[in-house]
Amino acid sequence: MPKKKINYNYVFVMYDVNEKRVNKVFKICKKYLKHHQNSVFRGNITPANLIMLQNEIKKIIDKEQDFITIIKMINQNTFDEDTIGTNRKETESLFI
Repeated sequence: MPKKKINYNYVFVMYDVNEKRVNKVFKICKKYLKHHQNSVFRGNITPANLIMLQNEIKKIIDKEQDFITIIKMINQNTFDEDTIGTNRKETESLFI
């Protein structure tokens, strides 16, 4: 029986990339999601935009050196979040 296609509508993106590419990855993620903390983005996303985000990142990174994790969720109500410590920035980044 074929696996049912799931449309994910909320994602977390976490990355650790070479400093030569970090600003490019940051700008790509900022086009689609809200900056959450350092190298972490999250937010609502359409399935089509998720594919575009992944394709843009794949063009930039070096798969031998860089690390990207995308946690895909059906919606933002299917997880619980605890924050410990100070949230230094709400949604915007100091990097431009």
